[in-house]
Amino acid sequence: MSLKVLVVDDQGLVRAGFAIVIDAEEDMTVVGEAADGTAAVRLAAELAPDVVVMDVRMPVLDGIAATRIITGRQDAPRVLVLTTFDLDSYVLDALRAGASGFLLKDVHAAELLQGIRVVATGESVLAPSATRRLIAHYASGAGSGIRAGNGPSALDSLTASQRNVLGLVASGLNNAEIADELGITVGTVKSHVNALLRKLGLRDRVQATILAYDLGLARPNPPGTHI
Repeated sequence: MSLKVLVVDDQGLVRAGFAIVIDAEEDMTVVGEAADGTAAVRLAAELAPDVVVMDVRMPVLDGIAATRIITGRQDAPRVLVLTTFDLDSYVLDALRAGASGFLLKDVHAAELLQGIRVVATGESVLAPSATRRLIAHYASGAGSGIRAGNGPSALDSLTASQRNVLGLVASGLNNAEIADELGITVGTVKSHVNALLRKLGLRDRVQATILAYDLGLARPNPPGTHI
């Protein structure tokens, strides 16, 4: 089945360009386009896309606010934020709002398409520059503002195995690498990840990673390491 994608950008040419690139893929279909956050919120409800490609700076309602509304709904689509502005506040605000990824508009078409596929599976993607900013942010001792559904005490609900997997997720390992590290199956890793996300009230691995840093379960890696 084709991934249904909603493209949101206030610049008509940019929006059309993204739509053409995405629609050309056999496994993707652009089901709608929006020029501002308000229209994005409405179309996301009407069209039920799998992924929303979201600009940040738009009139009426900006992309961060629109993302927060969209991801707060039941059966919400994944949101991939795509912006020209590589600012600390945009990266953190997008993730706090529930975005599953953050890329810059100057990415190659192949990177954009891969990013859409990645977030559609429930995984997360961050531009290398955004990753470096997050690492620097944590290295400075600052927090993200993302918290578990019941606060830090929610960690008490995790089993030892789930805590271990959370730490490895935060270190940047994918499911196959975590399975190799722990000597378990990929299916077991997926079960642990799904369980810890549910227990902590988190949307995806990006928020799990950030929470792990916030609570001291993970430490910043050297610059250049990908989350």
